[in-house]
Amino acid sequence: MTDETIRIGDIAHAPIDGCEAIFCDLDGCLVSGGHVYPNVREFVANHADRLWIVSNNSSDTAETLSSRIAAVGLAVAAERILLAGEQAVRRIAATHPGAAVSLYAEAPVRDLARSLGLQIEDRKPDIALLARAAGFSLRDLGRLIDQVQDGATLIVTNIDTVHPDARGRPVPETGAVVAAIRACDPSIRFTSIGKPAPDLVELALGRSGAAPAACVFIGDNDGTDGVAARAAGVRFVHLRRMTANGAPASGTFVMPDSAAAKGVA
Repeated sequence: MTDETIRIGDIAHAPIDGCEAIFCDLDGCLVSGGHVYPNVREFVANHADRLWIVSNNSSDTAETLSSRIAAVGLAVAAERILLAGEQAVRRIAATHPGAAVSLYAEAPVRDLARSLGLQIEDRKPDIALLARAAGFSLRDLGRLIDQVQDGATLIVTNIDTVHPDARGRPVPETGAVVAAIRACDPSIRFTSIGKPAPDLVELALGRSGAAPAACVFIGDNDGTDGVAARAAGVRFVHLRRMTANGAPASGTFVMPDSAAAKGVA
């Protein structure tokens, strides 16, 4: 199993011959903000029968994301989309039915939690789930820390510190909030289902029915996508922003340290 590196925009030349399933990250790989990278629409259309999106997105459900990307010409069925936020909620509902959960999340994730029978509770929750929430504030940070110190189990959808916007500039992600939590109380522990943990890749393998050796994972972040793919036994193709001379561009985002790549802090 040998990893390979190709330039973003050259996804049409990704080494996928003979693969039964192709797993792709979303932000920074297929799209950046509302911008679709070159050749991506054709790539998605040509490989729709074996393409799966495996993303740390924690704002959407598969249904809402499928609708959003369809609007920019990417037709991927919700059944072929695995997202960290949605899968974290589904796991909580399966392992702790009816649990009282404090949700730091956008409306699609909150609506899913309610539909699965979880009780939204901010006063004394059993579990505090941190997903991407654009309106997260210092007051929310203090409340979340209080909840954990009072005994709530902290679950984080993913530990990405940023994702790129349409200009390639960093947009703060849940990992940035985790860094703030740890700055306030370094003793706080959490678990995460998102990459670099292999959970999402293993779920995709199960749904596709393909063996790891017959799959490839295409992503832009070796510290999350690459680590998760290798942990699941799947070959990794690294899409990178390159300079004219073929060197990696300075704007490539990576996780800051190996501790973050474990998925548990």
